[in-house]
Amino acid sequence: MIVIMAGLPGTGKSTLARALAERTSGAVLDKDEIRPALFAPNDIEYSTEQDDFCMEIMLRTAGYLLGKNPSRLVFLDGRPFSRRYQLERVIEYAKSVGQDWRIVECVCSDETARKRLEEQQHPAGNRGFALYLRVKARFEKITLPKTVVNTEQPLEECVREAMARL
Repeated sequence: MIVIMAGLPGTGKSTLARALAERTSGAVLDKDEIRPALFAPNDIEYSTEQDDFCMEIMLRTAGYLLGKNPSRLVFLDGRPFSRRYQLERVIEYAKSVGQDWRIVECVCSDETARKRLEEQQHPAGNRGFALYLRVKARFEKITLPKTVVNTEQPLEECVREAMARL
């Protein structure tokens, strides 16, 4: 199954994805780790075009992993999935490789996200509260079936909530 980790920057997508992958022997594919593996520092853009390119690599990698073990969970991380076309592309791909999909949307207060973004070291050079506010302003509400997890709860509770839907 392909699990889409959606939500604004700093809402805990990566933390929850790693915890879920650990408990399920799943794999986390993180755009923010894949981008610097593909591009030299001078070629990193943080553009929609480059984000979409990295996502296509992630989808192909998910397909490869699921081809080896169809019952595995693959968590797609590192993108807020703030646009409907981004979700639709993953769902289209999941269907093309005969896999189910789920959306886990992570949420928290603006203040919690701000604190997390200020405190964390992160591989994406454009990540900060200003990015959070820009993405929030244009975030298209996810109307597809999803599990919403408030990540202000203890991590174990977040994991339980997400696992109940996976």
